[in-house]
Amino acid sequence: MALSQYELSAILLFVFRYFRLVVNLISHWTYKSVPIPENPTYTSEDVTVIIPTIDGEGEELKRTIQTCLITQPAELIIVTVEANIKKALKLAAEINSKKVRVLDVAKANKRRQMCRAIPEVMTRITIFADDDVIWPTTVVPWMLAPFENEKVGAVGTCQRLVRPKQPTLWTFLGSLYLERRNFDCSACLNIDGGLPCLSGRTVAYRTSILQEEQFTFDFTNETWRTFQLNADDDNFMTRWMFNHGWEIKMQYDKACEVQTTLEDGPTYLKQCLRWVRSNWRSNLTSMFVERQYWWTHPWTTYAVFQTTLTAWAFVDPLLFYLIYRATATWNLDYQRAVLIVAGIWIFFFAKTVKLMGHFIRYPADFIFLPISILFGYLHGIIKLIGLCTLSETAWGSREGADTDNKFRMIRLPSYNSFGEITYEPVQVQQSTDYDTLKLPQYYSYDPQRGSNRYHD
Repeated sequence: MALSQYELSAILLFVFRYFRLVVNLISHWTYKSVPIPENPTYTSEDVTVIIPTIDGEGEELKRTIQTCLITQPAELIIVTVEANIKKALKLAAEINSKKVRVLDVAKANKRRQMCRAIPEVMTRITIFADDDVIWPTTVVPWMLAPFENEKVGAVGTCQRLVRPKQPTLWTFLGSLYLERRNFDCSACLNIDGGLPCLSGRTVAYRTSILQEEQFTFDFTNETWRTFQLNADDDNFMTRWMFNHGWEIKMQYDKACEVQTTLEDGPTYLKQCLRWVRSNWRSNLTSMFVERQYWWTHPWTTYAVFQTTLTAWAFVDPLLFYLIYRATATWNLDYQRAVLIVAGIWIFFFAKTVKLMGHFIRYPADFIFLPISILFGYLHGIIKLIGLCTLSETAWGSREGADTDNKFRMIRLPSYNSFGEITYEPVQVQQSTDYDTLKLPQYYSYDPQRGSNRYHD
């Protein structure tokens, strides 16, 4: 018996939308982190921690540095802006550790700050950490374990929100955001080795990769349409690793669980908008510019990247309508039963099953469950706004973060029909830091002199 157009449409849309959910659930629940070997070849002495920061001071930054130092890295480098260097030096003096070093750049930009510190690293592994994270004492051995495999170039961590004494609606939404990230990353990695993005909140890389000239050039010359892009650093680094044949691992274990903070107020919506823009830019680049993800990581492309284009709030009522029309000729009782089950699946189960880990840890948050479902539909509006404003890179959610926002996306010179540059000539000043006018120096070691040298 041939299916009606409504029956066929309902089946195809349901399978396309929820097949990935079912498979990802199984994959996430069966995901296993790389265990720590009995005789590891990497230790904390092989680690340098780099913390880019703007303020250069504050209790959050101090707490971050202290929890990092407990893990006994070889060195910890703070990179702040020139205007706040004295504050950072004062904080370093208060911490009073010979392992802490402070560097600065002229303008606030995370890529620039990272490039300032990378040539200074002497160890085999570099860990980047945000200035508001809390490390468990066991995090470093777990992050180093996957590097025993020479094919692994980067390792991420499980991340949770710092639980305040009095949780608010905003901290609840932030917790769910991180829960969803952990789910998607672990599920995709377990299937085809891909993931949406290796979060820069705490992430480890082989230093040899970061100090390659090709990486530095690409990192400081990424383009988006007619702009040079200096935002979205973690998205770029994730794609660069995959594009150059490196494997990425994620340690999804309590012993490797990094805590962080997000905006606790209406500014959380601005934070969401920034993430949405970044996702749009990176996922479109993955699918339509770099393109190899379609065959190197087909599941991740289907389960994550393409949802940027297809996962919209209006699809839910559309699917429910198709099911209603497909069952219009059924017995009324059967139709009612199918619609009830479909409604529970579409509007409740599919919206919450990824988040069950959070509700198991904090059952009191069940009272916010309806709000989390409604916020999912509000996020569709944020996603649309992000699509319409892809040339914007402002944070809008952190004081001082947008002082040098104009350097996050720089319009490239245009060309006329003869291939000639048409921009007006300007006087270029000598760069005072590792900005887009001058690439960072690359670190090398001279065995004859036995000292560190730098070359342009």
